[in-house]
Amino acid sequence: MQFQAEIRFYRPLYGILILLGCMPAYAGDAVNQLNRFLADTRTLSADFKQVAIDEAGRPGQLVSGIFLLAKPGRFRWDYLKPYKQEIVANGKKVWFYDVDLEQVTVKQLGNAIGSTPALLLTGEVSLDENFVIEDQGEREGMRWTRLVPRSEDNTFKTISIGIQENHLRGMELSDNFGQLTRISFSNIRINDPIEAKRFEFVAPAGVDVFEDKAN
Repeated sequence: MQFQAEIRFYRPLYGILILLGCMPAYAGDAVNQLNRFLADTRTLSADFKQVAIDEAGRPGQLVSGIFLLAKPGRFRWDYLKPYKQEIVANGKKVWFYDVDLEQVTVKQLGNAIGSTPALLLTGEVSLDENFVIEDQGEREGMRWTRLVPRSEDNTFKTISIGIQENHLRGMELSDNFGQLTRISFSNIRINDPIEAKRFEFVAPAGVDVFEDKAN
């Protein structure tokens, strides 16, 4: 049962969680814009739409929901349509809750970087140490920066971040199965107060909980 839950989260859902924390200055306009966004952003809330595209270029089901971020180390992805799922980090742990399967998988924050890219946005990950950083220039009105993992033990081949007018507008996650996950953000609010309780998770009664307690 645990394996089933992980496949569901770490394939189309894994693509949403770790990217915007500690980043040194690099040459290149796209990287500089990302650097400014990371430095200026303490909290972020936005609506998102996500679609996975297979090797043949065929798009899958469009999913949508709400994304919340608060530094350091906290984020929340609420998938609302067409199904409900939650990914929540409180700075110490990350909970992956599949409502339909009635299962929760729990990971220590430091062990979740390979499966939840949103951590990159929280200030808990050194991009310079963990990724090769490349300026991709402008596309679709956004300046794109690509992150290539230095470690081979990673779910993603590349992670790209699109910035427009100092706002996070897009992410693209290329995985080791040839799938590309595209995420677009709208209704973005920067540095508005977000209640701390939004980043806590209590498993509903009756669901199965699988916790990875490794350090």
